[in-house]
Amino acid sequence: MKLSVTNYKKLIKEIGQSIQKARTNAARTVNTELLKANWEIGKHIVEYEQHGNERAEYGSELLAKIAKDLTIRFGKGFSRRNVLDMRRFYTTHEKWQTVSAKLSWSHYIELMSITQDDVRKFYEQESVKQNWSVRELEKRKDSLLFERVFLGKKKKPVLKPAKRKIVTTNLTDIIKDPYVLDFLNIEHKKKITEKHLEQKIIDNLQLFLLELGKGFAFIGRQYRISLRNNHFKIDLVFYHRILKCFVLIDLKARKVKHNDIGQMNLYLNYFKTEENTRGDNEPIGIILSAEKDEVLVEYAMGGISNKIFVSQYQLYLPKKEVLQQKVNALIHQK
Repeated sequence: MKLSVTNYKKLIKEIGQSIQKARTNAARTVNTELLKANWEIGKHIVEYEQHGNERAEYGSELLAKIAKDLTIRFGKGFSRRNVLDMRRFYTTHEKWQTVSAKLSWSHYIELMSITQDDVRKFYEQESVKQNWSVRELEKRKDSLLFERVFLGKKKKPVLKPAKRKIVTTNLTDIIKDPYVLDFLNIEHKKKITEKHLEQKIIDNLQLFLLELGKGFAFIGRQYRISLRNNHFKIDLVFYHRILKCFVLIDLKARKVKHNDIGQMNLYLNYFKTEENTRGDNEPIGIILSAEKDEVLVEYAMGGISNKIFVSQYQLYLPKKEVLQQKVNALIHQK
């Protein structure tokens, strides 16, 4: 009997999908069991300390003895450093239900290096929501994401821990101000044009998408629209798969002006009529500028029903010490 090539390819594909699914599920199971084991080890240590009035600080005799005995019985993976991390894992997550199996033990090792509870919770929540790798988590920490977000929003919403998985559809949570574009590596004090800024963004598109946040998909640059003999080009066009709408970005290497807002309003009206298809929500416009006058923006957008946002961009991160001082000042405000 001659085999059908098409049916055979389908068979191999289906078998491959089953194998991949099994491997993925097995990896998840292994990860969950590893997290649970490390959590329980930490729990046993803490309960032993409380019962015996011990204090297991770094380098204590108790942790050293536990590490030595576990290594003798079970082999590698139980150094004093690892045992200390297991203990800390439990003290930062005393309820097992607060541990996410979506994160690996390496994620939690990275998170436990953060001493402030609010900051650690923020990065943990973002790691789960954004599906960050350990490397991406480390990068976001190094770029002071918490400090930047904290200074750009009201204190309470940022610090409030997420009790359940939420897919945000709140525009104020999705649109940032400012956007930090330090990854463009533009030289200090160098005069930049909008064309240069756009090219730098395209050259670093993956990093720019990360800065925009979850859900953005790139559609095109210099997107041309025509109204009879009038031709316009929108700098950057994206589609937000969660909000199900186009996002138009206009770059300004100067302070935003009132006519910039009028121009964006034109773009949005065009997209609503000419580009939107069934199922698309109203488009969003972001004017990304070097500077903005809050009062001018408020008056210029008065009476406009379209969703227009004016955000500043920063090409350089402030010094870490300066950001932390500002955050600490906000935290301790009465």
